[in-house]
Amino acid sequence: MGNIPAVTDSEFDTQVLKSDKPVLVDFWAEWCGPCRQVSPILDEINAAHGDKITFLKMNVDENPVTPASYRVTGIPTINVYQNGEVVKSIVGARPKAAILNELADFIA
Repeated sequence: MGNIPAVTDSEFDTQVLKSDKPVLVDFWAEWCGPCRQVSPILDEINAAHGDKITFLKMNVDENPVTPASYRVTGIPTINVYQNGEVVKSIVGARPKAAILNELADFIA
């Protein structure tokens, strides 16, 4: 799905929590229709703003530990992490304009 790299439970600490810049993690699953709607939107935003914020995807079926620890109960859930903390959480499919609006602080 798309060209955003995947992150696993074992890599999460290094790639997300210890990152120097904000990291957006898209929690998704293969069977999730709304996740498939959001995926191309995130690809577009990544292409335009990937220099300011790192984009990663996490399959919740293959990596159950991290989503559980951040209480991800509905997907798609898009979390933005900065300095090891969740600073923004977007739950559910949204249009591109709404996602860009939510991410404005990180991509401006």
